[in-house]
Amino acid sequence: VQLQASGGGLVQPGGSLRLSCAASGFNLGYYGVGWFRQAPGKEREGVACMSATDGSIFYGDSVKGRFSIIRDDANNAVYLQIDSLKPEDTAIYYCAADMVLLPNTWTDSSSWSLFDYWGQGTLVTVSS
Repeated sequence: VQLQASGGGLVQPGGSLRLSCAASGFNLGYYGVGWFRQAPGKEREGVACMSATDGSIFYGDSVKGRFSIIRDDANNAVYLQIDSLKPEDTAIYYCAADMVLLPNTWTDSSSWSLFDYWGQGTLVTVSS
């Protein structure tokens, strides 16, 4: 039973990436899913979150209009489409899943350690 994030890499400013959060051993469709990132020397921040119940979607202010969270029930995965990448998007990106706490507490960092599952993180580097 695990959650695995993948798809990171080195990309030039203005480029795009699609990150994947794939679940094994459980049905991700029953879970709220959030994407978080942590840049060097900074605290982890939430960037996007999707509800499992009504499909509600939330984005952090710094990524609105550039990031899209997409659920793929057929592949038991959730994607983060990242467009118009900026150097300040450089970070390790993590996905998390929780049946109750997401999306309700996705902006409350004190609850993040309580999530049911965390992926291991995938590094996104934006540089020319």
